[in-house]
Order: sequence, then structure tokens, then C-alpha cells
Amino acid sequence: MFIAAAAWSCTAASWRLLSAGLLALSLLQLAVETGAGSSGGLGNQAVFTSSFLVRFRRNVDNDFAHQVADKYGFDNLGPLVGADGHEYHFKHRTLPHARSRRSLTHTRALKSHPSVHTAVQQPGFKRVKRGLRPAVPAIHGMKFDLKQGEANRIEEEPTDPYFPMQWYLKNTGQNGGKVRLDLNVQAAWAQGITGKNVTTAIMDDGVDYMHPDLKFNYNAEASYDFSSNDPFPYPRYTDDWFNSHGTRCAGEVAAARDNGICGVGVAYDSKIAGIRMLDQPYMTDLIEANSMGHEPHKIHIYSASWGPTDDGKTVDGPRNATMRAIVQGVNEGRNGLGNIYVWASGDGGEEDDCNCDGYAASMWTISINSAINDGQNAHYDESCSSTLASTFSNGAKDPNTGVATTDLYGKCTTTHSGTSAAAPEAAGVFALALEANPQLTWRDIQHLTVLTSKRNSLFDAKNRFHWTMNGVGLEFNHLFGFGVLDAGAMVTLSKQWHAVPPRYHCEAGAITQSQAIIMGRSLFWDIKTDACKGTDTEVNYLEHVQAVISANSTRRGDLELFLTSPMGTKSMILSRRANDDDHRDGFTKWPFMTTHSWGEYPQGTWKLEARFNSPQTRHGNLLEWSLVLHGTKEAPYRTLHPSSPHSKLAIVKKAHEDKKMK
Repeated sequence: MFIAAAAWSCTAASWRLLSAGLLALSLLQLAVETGAGSSGGLGNQAVFTSSFLVRFRRNVDNDFAHQVADKYGFDNLGPLVGADGHEYHFKHRTLPHARSRRSLTHTRALKSHPSVHTAVQQPGFKRVKRGLRPAVPAIHGMKFDLKQGEANRIEEEPTDPYFPMQWYLKNTGQNGGKVRLDLNVQAAWAQGITGKNVTTAIMDDGVDYMHPDLKFNYNAEASYDFSSNDPFPYPRYTDDWFNSHGTRCAGEVAAARDNGICGVGVAYDSKIAGIRMLDQPYMTDLIEANSMGHEPHKIHIYSASWGPTDDGKTVDGPRNATMRAIVQGVNEGRNGLGNIYVWASGDGGEEDDCNCDGYAASMWTISINSAINDGQNAHYDESCSSTLASTFSNGAKDPNTGVATTDLYGKCTTTHSGTSAAAPEAAGVFALALEANPQLTWRDIQHLTVLTSKRNSLFDAKNRFHWTMNGVGLEFNHLFGFGVLDAGAMVTLSKQWHAVPPRYHCEAGAITQSQAIIMGRSLFWDIKTDACKGTDTEVNYLEHVQAVISANSTRRGDLELFLTSPMGTKSMILSRRANDDDHRDGFTKWPFMTTHSWGEYPQGTWKLEARFNSPQTRHGNLLEWSLVLHGTKEAPYRTLHPSSPHSKLAIVKKAHEDKKMK
């Protein structure tokens, strides 16, 4: 049953089907539970928290759940997102937050209640902030390198003292940067688009909502602290400013303009909400799920700059409740238009692969990588075929040419970096697009990202990954996706955008007969498909493609996987991971995803290649492979009119029209 990874059109009927499937099975949950990778904890030792998932035999109200919780020494933290009142989050008042053994006594006590169907003590797992670098906060008036004439600002530019250091907003060559390698936000601002009436939630370690550069753009109604279970997501104090992460991300999105404080946000008239959920020893599925589904009609965009450990050996992703919350968000959030989930692709560098991160590699999220101010990838950037686009992190030559933004306690910093810094910039650009066209769906945002991102001057510093053109003329890079976001172009196209046709998923075929992977040569598996032609799930124009794979190896990190489309586009869906020495778990129904065939025609033969990349002898088996195609039956851009014959939109639309005429 493969319902959990299916992509359905955003209708009530399809959501009911998908919800039922998710209750029965989450694909990533299955992958984690059956040993696709490590899930955190103390080495291989399991960790169990004081949180319990309590499922009642019938729908109950919050007052009844409170009574049950209180009877057995628990606090009721409320119903789970999408559970229709029959699943609740209980937390025991005296159990330690983390312990190495399950508490059977408390589980049995809850299950003894006649209304309780099941009670499950929640395992704990690690989630880490991406790109957090210890730094001394900057102060106003610090010196920085200005090119001649740069100080003569035109009236249209922000007057904020740090704006000249915000090279990712306007790159004039500061500190060795590449001129005009930036987000082109001024072209959006010039159209009067500044993010009004859009709220971005920063899911992190808290937000300093009293910061003078943030407080007037803070949306208290959409904020919550899931670490302390109160409405005030203020960061917990530490001497080393460890919990500055969320505040820095918030400033990138919505720092106020022309107030003489720090810099300016990408969408400086938008609102930010704080969702504090990251500052705790161990994460649980219930906390993640409630965070992802918090106020889905008040929040437009959720920005996440964290994920599983970036150690190059972890394979992990969202559990069942979290996956259900995300899917409900894209189907029902924003009154049916769908919430936008923006994810930092990861900081594991070339020794990791973001397709092993089930959050970043999800179809429901937009995975964002980073570049530095001269166009190179940062040394910590991970590469993978699921990355959709890129923004910016730090400068090449000087740590003080990082991302200039707000910091704790009213301070400012110039050293925020990592893909943590990249994701909120993308959230700001998407906020501009949503102001320009509030009717954009979550899928429209992904299409706009593909069509308006630019290659600009981005390049792989080690010359491993080159820019490649797919079968309909879209240029992509394994590091940078479809390029750097262009706010001006996205806003312009958003204004004339027509919603893309309904999305379907096609289970295109499967191979379940195990075959050995022989050292020194590649194993090829082919699936020939008509892409469900003539059925209700016919796909003729691709969006995401999933290769759901089970495999094992004497050393998992030496396995490489490639997927080639019928139009000849080759995606590396798994790269070598030098630190991954797993020899036991392998991959179990892990959904490797690629965006590189976006807009292509899926009919024909798809080729999966498996091989070892190692000087030592390795052994392994490809156990099974299922191919799942996601996209539309109708041409997605048929009602749009390109403004230039050289634009990506014009190129892809012509390719689609030429195909239809054949």
C-alpha cells in the first residue's frame, strides 16, 4: 500500500483518501521503523520521553481528555492535528523527559481506562539547528568594506544601517562578492510588493519578539511555545547565545525598514510568528506534528532551518503524525490553497546527501540550498536531486560577510550563515509572491520557483556538478536546483499566474525480484511505463518523481544510485557518503526524490542504476524498486502568456506545445 507517498489534487475527497492512508501507513515512518537509518537517541540506545500519544475509542472533547489525563497524573496538551478529536498528546508530570526504558506502568494505567484504545510512550530523537555558528553580536556603527560610490544611496534604498552589508539583497561587490548576485528584491519592492498580509512562522528555538526591529511585525495570534506549552515563544537564555537561531532567521524575513536598526527583511512589511519547538533535549513526533499544523489558516509559510543530524550517516525523516500534519497543511491550510513549508537542505557538506533527509527530500516541502557571495557553493552545502532552488548564506573571504540580521536582546549580527540562513530568505521571497497573488497554491509556488530561479553566477567550486538542461529546456544543477531565487521575476510572474491543473500520482511500475550489485560494475533496472494513460491518475507533465527503494550493502555509504528519465535526464538520487558505515539496515522503502525532470513527459523507459564507489570490495543487493510519478494530465502553462520568448516559461511552454502537435 503506497498511499502515504501519493500526491493527490487538493480536493476534499482526495484528502479523505490520503488521510485514511496516512493513518494506516506513513512511508517515511515505515522506512524509519524498519531500519532505514538512525533516528537519534544515545547512540544505538533507545530514548523514551514523558510524552504519550493517547488514542480514544471515540471522538472526545478537550475537557474529557483533561479528566482522563488528570486521573493518571498527566497533563493534556491538546488534540493532535488532523486526528478529529480521538488522538491527544499527554505529558506525565513526574517522569523524566528522557529515559532508556519504556514506562509500562504508566502505559498500562492509561490503557485501563475504558475510553482509551491505545497509549504509546513517545520515543525521543535528535533534531539539530543548521548553520549555527557561535558569534559575538555586532553593534551599530561597525566598519565594513564599501566600494567607491556605494555610500551614495538612492532614495529608494532602505536607510537601515546594515543594509549596505546585506549583499544578498543588493550585491555591489562587497568584500569580494559578485556584482548583482543577489535575490533581486529591489525589483519586487519597486512594484510596491513588500509582503503585506502574509505571515511566516519560524519553527525554531524561539523568537525575540521584543526586538525593536521585529516587534511591530510580530503576529502573536499565530505564535506558540511547544517546548514550554504557553503562548510566549521567547528564547531560553544561555551564556553562549545558543538560542539566537530563530531570532536571526526571523529578521531575514521581516525586519522593519528605515527604522535605524540593523538591516531590513526580504519581506519587511510581512508578519512573523514564533513557534518554539526546537529547544529541548529530544524531539518527539507529537511536538513536530503540532508545530507543523499550528494555526494553518493564520500562517501562510512555515520556515524550518533544522533537521536530522548532519553527520553523513543518518537516514531519517518525519514520523507518522508529523507527516500527516504536513500533508494536511498542503491540502487544507490557507483555506484550501495549501501551506508552504520551506526547508534548509542541510549542512553536512559533500560527505552527506540531502535525499537521506526525509524533510528536505519531501514533495510537500521546498528544499533550499545556499551559495556564497561570489557564486560558489558553501563548503557545508549538501547536494541532492530534491533541492528545488538556492538563496545565500555567508561571504567567501570574511566571516563578517555572513547574513546581516537581527540577534537576541535588541542586537544585530553579520555572521549568520549555513543553509539555516538560506531557508528564511526563500520564505521572504515567497511572502512577496503571496502578496502579489494571494490565490497562489502551494504547488503554484513550486512552479514559480522553477520558472523564475536563475543560474546567474552559481558554480560548483570543486567542478563536480555542472549545469545541465533537462528534456524540456530547464537548466538545473545537482547542488543549486533550478538556480537562485529572483524575487522581482517571481513577483512579476505571480501577478499574471493562473493556477496549475490538478495534480495526480501514478504508480508507474515496480520490480521486486532481488538482484546483487557487483563490485566494479553497475546494475541496471528498467521500468517501462505509459504513465497511467487512460486512467484517472494519468500523468503527462512531471513535477516530482520518486524512486522508492529497498537495498542493503556491506557499507551503505559507498552505494550510489542514479535515475534516468525517458527524455534522457540523469539524476543522482544517492551520492557516496563517506561517513555512513552502516552494514545492517540499508534502505527500506526509502523514497528518493528528484525534481530534475520537472516539466518532462514521463512515458517510456526509466532506468535505475546502482553501483559502488569504493576502493574496497563491497557487496550488496537491490531488493525492490517502485517508480511513482507526480504531475498533471493537462499542460500546466497552457493559459499563461510569456513576456519574453527567451524566458523559462516560454521555452517550456513551447516544448509542451510542440509535443502536443506531434
